[in-house]
Amino acid sequence: MLGIIGDLVEDVIVWLAEPMRHGTDTDVEIFHTRGGSAANVASFAGRLGPTRFMGCVGEDSLGDTLVRNLEAEGIDVVVQRRGTTGSIVILIDQDGERTMLPCRGAAKLFQDVPDEWLDGLELLHVPGYTFDGDPVGDAVTDLIRRARRRGILVSIDASSTGMLAHYGVEKFLDLMTELRPDFIIGNKSESEFLGLAIDGEPGPNFARLPGTIIVTKAGADPTVVLYGAEAKLSVPVPPVSEVRDLTGAGDAFAAGFLSTYLATRDLTDACVGGHSSAARVLGSPGASMAD
Repeated sequence: MLGIIGDLVEDVIVWLAEPMRHGTDTDVEIFHTRGGSAANVASFAGRLGPTRFMGCVGEDSLGDTLVRNLEAEGIDVVVQRRGTTGSIVILIDQDGERTMLPCRGAAKLFQDVPDEWLDGLELLHVPGYTFDGDPVGDAVTDLIRRARRRGILVSIDASSTGMLAHYGVEKFLDLMTELRPDFIIGNKSESEFLGLAIDGEPGPNFARLPGTIIVTKAGADPTVVLYGAEAKLSVPVPPVSEVRDLTGAGDAFAAGFLSTYLATRDLTDACVGGHSSAARVLGSPGASMAD
């Protein structure tokens, strides 16, 4: 089973029909969807195999709705309830690029995770957002240590350069050195920001994480996998006919990559699975997948 720990929030998706007109009205479409990087990964992975989501939502009707909706997708949902459920406003320009305004709310109040939440897991996936803030950061770090002691594989998503800058690059790399994840997944800008991969080759900080497989997405360009001093895969991305909204594409890739890896233990197959999963969200609002 694949386990994912992190945020479950509401996404308020705003598709701009024209450039933003400051100080007056702008023509838009608005969609309310489930959000949170971890919840997105769980939703996409649930279509591919047994999946558990772990997190914290508020003691409110929005939290009730988000949990019910995730459970309805066949996900094993285990959550704590405290505070107020978070929301993220996401502005999508006419090229599909995102500007995100997050208020994570209850997601940052996650703490004291029971050991049994790890039962049955083969792999634990953790978005980097989850480390940014307490008590959730300490709770998740402790859970990863316990997962490692059980022999559970660990995957960490770099999440965003904004989050990494706020958290601190050196602090993040020091934590990764301690936790020794099996995978770090990021896009080109995140991998370069961390100094792990530069133009598809090992970056200056790559040697700090021996044994960690670095997976770097680059949009329509090939995904590069670095898994040793000189070991490298470059997997082409099939063309996609429509790109309207990039929200959730990285989460969908992580779901497809990790689910396929658990099934095949093959890195090339895993990338192909990630690409297939990601392609299905690019024409839909927010982190939703076309059938």
